[in-house]
Amino acid sequence: MTALTDPLTLPCGQVLGNRLMKAALSEGLGTADGAPDERLDRLYHRWSAGGFGVIVTGNVMVDRDHLGEPGNVVITDERHLDDLRRWAARARAGGAKLWMQINHPGRQANPLASRARPVAPSAIAVGLPGVPAPRALTAAEIVDIIGRFATTARIAERAGFDGVQIHGAHGYLVSQFLSPLANRRDDRWGGDPQRRARFVVEVVRAIRAAVSPGFAVAIKLNSADFQRGGFTEEESHDVVGALAAERLDLIEISGGSYESPAMIGRPAARSAGTAAREAYFLEYARSVRSVAGTVPLAVTGGFRSRAAMLDAVSAGECDVIGLGRPSAVTPGAAADILHQRIERLPARSISLGLPARVATLPNVKSLEGALDLQWHTDQLHRLGAGADPDPARTPWLTAAAMLKHHGVDAFRSRRGAGAPAPRDPALRKFEFERAVGRYLANPAVRALGRIGIRTTFATELETTGRKSGELRVVPVSVSFDDTGAWVISQHGTRSGWAANIGAEPKVRVRQGDRWRSGVAELRPDDDVVARARGFAPNPVLAGLTAATFRALQSTPISVRITFTD
Repeated sequence: MTALTDPLTLPCGQVLGNRLMKAALSEGLGTADGAPDERLDRLYHRWSAGGFGVIVTGNVMVDRDHLGEPGNVVITDERHLDDLRRWAARARAGGAKLWMQINHPGRQANPLASRARPVAPSAIAVGLPGVPAPRALTAAEIVDIIGRFATTARIAERAGFDGVQIHGAHGYLVSQFLSPLANRRDDRWGGDPQRRARFVVEVVRAIRAAVSPGFAVAIKLNSADFQRGGFTEEESHDVVGALAAERLDLIEISGGSYESPAMIGRPAARSAGTAAREAYFLEYARSVRSVAGTVPLAVTGGFRSRAAMLDAVSAGECDVIGLGRPSAVTPGAAADILHQRIERLPARSISLGLPARVATLPNVKSLEGALDLQWHTDQLHRLGAGADPDPARTPWLTAAAMLKHHGVDAFRSRRGAGAPAPRDPALRKFEFERAVGRYLANPAVRALGRIGIRTTFATELETTGRKSGELRVVPVSVSFDDTGAWVISQHGTRSGWAANIGAEPKVRVRQGDRWRSGVAELRPDDDVVARARGFAPNPVLAGLTAATFRALQSTPISVRITFTD
């Protein structure tokens, strides 16, 4: 029977001293130039004495122009090699293996930290407020990013790290390629599950070719997106099977994205058996065991008691137990469990304690998800400053600090801490325009429609709610032609109807007294200024029409509707 203290030999020959892993937590403690500094050294030195068999770092970015949050470490060349070597030496001082989690955020790039417009497999925005719509990657750019993953891995090995973990979960770029919600390509990088999986397979191959045979290559993979129409468990099984043939050393099972954050237990439903056994994704790990073959499996999320960890490993359901948030509060969590000093790790589910009817509202759930992540990030920052964790820190103190430093924009289901975020002028404009639409323009258009007054300039668009699945009708301005119509989403995917199109492109639009069926596509590369002039009911009014659009818009995107009826 396998014990938690048993070593684990990986396919590459590397030996983990025990079955407990410090799972990745994004620290936000890099310098402005993307280098690790003394705060990361102090934090990882604490974990190095924590008894873990392997320690996985938080997000290290492979592209300096695209960051997941402020404070990410970035590796694109060897400019910070000495700093990386110092970080690795401090983290490995206690005998644990050290793996660097490497990542590209894709469409989840943080606009406060990134230098360029987000990129993604397809020009489909993430369903979070204030996140800019991405542009679709070209085939050449996809190949370049694959090379960037390999370059970062090669430098990590030079710096003294023992391996890398590809972040293929939680809605980041690798996960975006796998998900049919984010990847609508019809070339060799998308179109069916096999082609959507090509990107991650090529990343693994490129890394393996760039590092030595004894260097570990692992991946964190979603069991599912937990979103309607997203990456399913069945598709995930197929991806695991494909990756098992690529000389991987460990597959860590996680799930969800920042739109549906199952990785922190919100809001994925769990069976009674899973809840009783603590781990969020253990049932999936059991189901995929035969597909993974000889590649070891790690499960992270929900483990708190020594008994549950031992049961999972001894039953062969997984080979490694990942501890994420508990390690932020108890840096010596692994040693405490292995030496039986405690039977259950202390952990808090961070909540404001609001009434149930309020706490279940979508915006409140997103707020508490962001608050949970920030509370644990606060503990990492205390460790990085040389202090001890503060398990008694009230969530309201974290909430007040978030509000003070970031304003109301802090309360989004986004990961990480970082530089203060100014109030977004585009968001203010969006909120004003939405109020005008909701209380003035929309009622006016509907009232005119009821008395038989129709116009092609102001009509109605019907989309399918991306969360509710119900039909939504909104007044819009439309420019019709022989094969379809153009619409401008004045605020990109901040507009609910544009976000709905990203999830379900089938729409209907009213042309006079007739409803026309069509397929809508976001066209972020279209010239919105020129397009707006074409909406004028008379060429003489083109300038005025364009000026009106410009006055109301913030991050506009053209939308093309192609008729199918």
